[in-house]
Amino acid sequence: MKFEDLLSEINGFGRFQKMVLCINFFGRFSLACHFLLGNFIAVIPSHHCSISSLDVDEIFENLTQEERLTVSIPVQDDGTPASCHMFSYPQFHLLSNFSSPSEVAVVQCQNGWEYDNSTFISTLATQWDLVCDKRALSRLTTTIFFIGVMFGAAAFGSLSAMFGRKPMLLVSHMLGMGFGLCSAFSSSFIMFAVLRFFTGFTITGMCVYVLLLICSSSDVEWVSIKHRKLVGVIDSLSWTFAFMSFPLVAYFIRDWRWLTVAISLPTVTAIITWWVPESARWLIANGRVDKAHYYLHKCAVMNRKKEVVVIPSVKGCSDKSHVSAGFFTARFAVATVAYGISFNISSFGLNRYLTQFVYGAIEIPAKLSIYYLLDKFGRRITQAGSLLFVGISLMINIFIPKVARTVIAVLGKGCSATSFGTVILYSSELYPTVVRQNGMGYNSFVARLGVSVAPLILLSDDVWNHFSQVILSSLGLSAAFVAYLLPETRGRCLPETIEDVEGIRYGYVEKLSSLGN
Repeated sequence: MKFEDLLSEINGFGRFQKMVLCINFFGRFSLACHFLLGNFIAVIPSHHCSISSLDVDEIFENLTQEERLTVSIPVQDDGTPASCHMFSYPQFHLLSNFSSPSEVAVVQCQNGWEYDNSTFISTLATQWDLVCDKRALSRLTTTIFFIGVMFGAAAFGSLSAMFGRKPMLLVSHMLGMGFGLCSAFSSSFIMFAVLRFFTGFTITGMCVYVLLLICSSSDVEWVSIKHRKLVGVIDSLSWTFAFMSFPLVAYFIRDWRWLTVAISLPTVTAIITWWVPESARWLIANGRVDKAHYYLHKCAVMNRKKEVVVIPSVKGCSDKSHVSAGFFTARFAVATVAYGISFNISSFGLNRYLTQFVYGAIEIPAKLSIYYLLDKFGRRITQAGSLLFVGISLMINIFIPKVARTVIAVLGKGCSATSFGTVILYSSELYPTVVRQNGMGYNSFVARLGVSVAPLILLSDDVWNHFSQVILSSLGLSAAFVAYLLPETRGRCLPETIEDVEGIRYGYVEKLSSLGN
């Protein structure tokens, strides 16, 4: 008897599965907010050199603030004060409309900077002067966080396979909240960077448990085949809910310390995850049949079905990944492109809070469309097609006026959400039960490598304004081709043994052979 047959007997999508789905849905708000935190705390507001050193003997006493800046700070091509340079001494002759500062010597800022606090009360940049030569450090904090997530994914994947999903989920919640709160009270940039690394490392246990944030392993492993994609879509909408809500939270909390506290504290609700059941598939595969029977009985009672009598067996299998390298390539590209778009909310000249909200809102129709697309075209075509459209939209944005770029970028964000939602479900269907948690950990490792690279790709815009768009577009188009070569898993049972996976791979090899001929 296969596990899917047993699920059909006790109802593969009853009250038990819906309870698990709801717990996981509301348990992810803090996690998604941490992923987007850098969009608001790492902002570098408008700034210029502090001119206090030039005001010797109060020579600026009778000058307005605008006149003080005129005689102290050189003007950039766009008419705004220079951010990193100042005159070596006051240039009072510049108060004349006919004077030119072209021959005046300038020096780097001598006594720090003055910041525009009209939008943000405090950010990492204003806290530790991460501007000018240190400008990249502000963006680097996002990369450091995701490097932590990357290594934590591999670690928690293995730990979850050894000790079970549920204990590691609770550990992840508690440690993630602890490191998150401590980082909010950092006294130096280095301290903050280290604590952000460990926040990412520990909080990623939630990622691994819920199959990279969108499709919970417990959800997928407890539902029948016909409801699997529905659960995947609903689960992914929890991420969308956080994407839309976080800008509202950030709008009312403009100080980086209190914003970090605000998104870390909700993790205390992790206590409810203790009611999330362990995966019965995993328990059976690891010989813990009595515990599996307990959860199956609990599921049957809650779903008002008959008692479980026969426990299906899952044959042992080696701890080896039989997922092709092509899938990991696609997974890397999906994550890099999706977060490359999500992190780039300031290049369109619009309000960053509104842009982030719209980026979240577009995911609703994008993810709802997955339910239809997976049925109509299958996983492979949906994955390849959505990546293709992402790549095309990013390429188009290079050649159109800035006013129209936001519209195309939003459409590209929607397509990236479709590809992200598809790849999560796709991932869970390609690993056998015993190594599924390990496999998803490795998968998360590859994905977070892509996410950690995304902020660095955006820094390439300092070389050429459209450099990052070219890189992300190329990744999307290349991954679309790779995804087209992947095996189809629509309508298949979740693989439980290596032999099951080999059956999926056989079709993949046949496809490659036909292309080679």
